[in-house]
Amino acid sequence: MTLADLVVVANRLPVDRVSDADGGDGWRRSPGGLVTALEPVMRREDGAWVGWPGQPDLEVEPFEFEGTHLVPVALSADEVENYYEGFSNDTIWPLYHDVIAAPQYRRVWWEAYVRVNRRFAEAAASVAAEGATVWVQDYQLQLVPQLLRTARPDLTIGYFHHIPFPAYGLYSQLPWRRQVLEGLLGADVIGFQRVTDASNFARAVRRQLRYETKATGIRVPDADGTTRLALAKAFPISIDATSYADLARRPDIRARAAEIREGLGNPHTVFLGVDRLDYTKGIRHRLKAFGEILEDGRLGVENATLVQVASPSRERVESYIQLRDEIELMVGRINGDHDTVGHTAIRYLHQAFPREEMVALFLAADVMLVTALRDGMNLVAKEYVASRIDNRGVLILSEFAGAADELGSAVRINPHDIDGLKDAMMRAAEMPAAEQGRRMRALRRKVIENDISAWSASFLAALDAVRTQKDAR
Repeated sequence: MTLADLVVVANRLPVDRVSDADGGDGWRRSPGGLVTALEPVMRREDGAWVGWPGQPDLEVEPFEFEGTHLVPVALSADEVENYYEGFSNDTIWPLYHDVIAAPQYRRVWWEAYVRVNRRFAEAAASVAAEGATVWVQDYQLQLVPQLLRTARPDLTIGYFHHIPFPAYGLYSQLPWRRQVLEGLLGADVIGFQRVTDASNFARAVRRQLRYETKATGIRVPDADGTTRLALAKAFPISIDATSYADLARRPDIRARAAEIREGLGNPHTVFLGVDRLDYTKGIRHRLKAFGEILEDGRLGVENATLVQVASPSRERVESYIQLRDEIELMVGRINGDHDTVGHTAIRYLHQAFPREEMVALFLAADVMLVTALRDGMNLVAKEYVASRIDNRGVLILSEFAGAADELGSAVRINPHDIDGLKDAMMRAAEMPAAEQGRRMRALRRKVIENDISAWSASFLAALDAVRTQKDAR
């Protein structure tokens, strides 16, 4: 077996299993910023990627795909239910998103989480060369860093946390809070989306483990009696901005954007929301605000439409089933009250779209609504900005999304303040072209300068610095 100098460990492999016309099975590259960011690095380093192939009870041998060595980790149907749908998405996800929905604490879920994390760690250890760098991704695998360090102390280990890390008063509810902190502290570099998230983590470490925390790092005792510094800091993730700008220049996509507006009845203002169907995204809040704007007569369906894309998400989890019902009931009520024969108040799309269609929607929209109640980053905000090569359009951005730390020229809102949200939507609908241009140029500079390549380079540079210090010792 060929060993790799760089190993990425993520819940999913960077490929999707597909069937061809002849009924045979094959693989295609998954969409997504992380895959795009790491692809050139993985090729250059002859790297390996450890992850679940996406289907329960699917046993697949390691294989090569477009220059990357892929190492599948099999999960049973019970493990998908308990480790992934259970502990990851019904315990950690709601807890880390400010308990917007109530987390469930079940011991059988935790036991599955420990078991699956150990399997991922063993797979990573088996393909990592001596002194390799291993980069673990996200909340499904918080125990992997320490499991790896125990098995392979020669490795340099990074971990990136894509979602928020909660304030201590919330985090302390977790029955397994010490084990999770110890798991994360197995990493040499622990990355977060926001400075606040890194501070919340450091405070949890101080309160629970009594370790010394400073700006230079957290002093962590190792099994051999020595101590080491673990760096915990913000590395805000981004997108491949150039690819969105390139799509926005394509004549067919620009024509599609015009077609979308035509299909909506060419209203003066098209509001757009693009989200996974998730209770953290504030979809109900923006629907309520738009419905009240129509009710108040500040806008009418002849001159304003809201397009809401809500891609399916975790459809077997009860809270998500209930959320879909609530949102579709709201859409039906608002449309029933305000639609005319020729105009629809809300065009609701419970489906996913390819990137080309999304860019056409971004170009068609006058106002982008990002009303997240809590979000690690929210890359849709950055995708909209990157697509607006015409320097037009307005981004309304929740202060509770990580993107708000970087995108200071957006119109910031508190999504819980419905009156404030309504006023922001009206301000955006009436904003002069000159102000739109000034704001959008500033937003675009930020997104282009801090793109996905810069993000991966900065994190890997931090890991390289750790490895250099180890070699010097």
